[in-house]
Amino acid sequence: MRVHIGSDHAGFELKNFLVAELTAEGHDVVDHGPEVYDAEDDYPTFCIPAAEAVVAEPGSLGIVVGGSGNGEQIAANKVKGTRAALAYDHDTAELARLHNDANVISIGARMHTKDEALELVRVYLDTAFSGDERHARRIALLADYERGGPTISPS
Repeated sequence: MRVHIGSDHAGFELKNFLVAELTAEGHDVVDHGPEVYDAEDDYPTFCIPAAEAVVAEPGSLGIVVGGSGNGEQIAANKVKGTRAALAYDHDTAELARLHNDANVISIGARMHTKDEALELVRVYLDTAFSGDERHARRIALLADYERGGPTISPS
């Protein structure tokens, strides 16, 4: 699987670990940076290009990594067509794909050990979208809104 990954300084070490582990597992990993540690870098600089690459390459998935994962998720979700989810345990990693068809996962490097984070990523990458009508309908509503469709309101 093609996996796009980006981080900031807080996620730099975990990103490099994930790149090495996922590559060893046979994934085609594209590292969107940073290439060197810089305590003053900004997560949008690396997370937005990772999300753009996922959207440009249907079938690929993305990972963004930071201290908490929150800012990185927000940055990725600014890219039209991205559905980024913050994964903080097995269930949120699995449900991000199963129910939300998330194409990007966000991980907080300060929240997990390297092994815990790798397990979250594995769960995410190994889970397929369920395709259930109710979940597909909800994703379609979001996509329609993103394309400038009508404001969503309760029926």
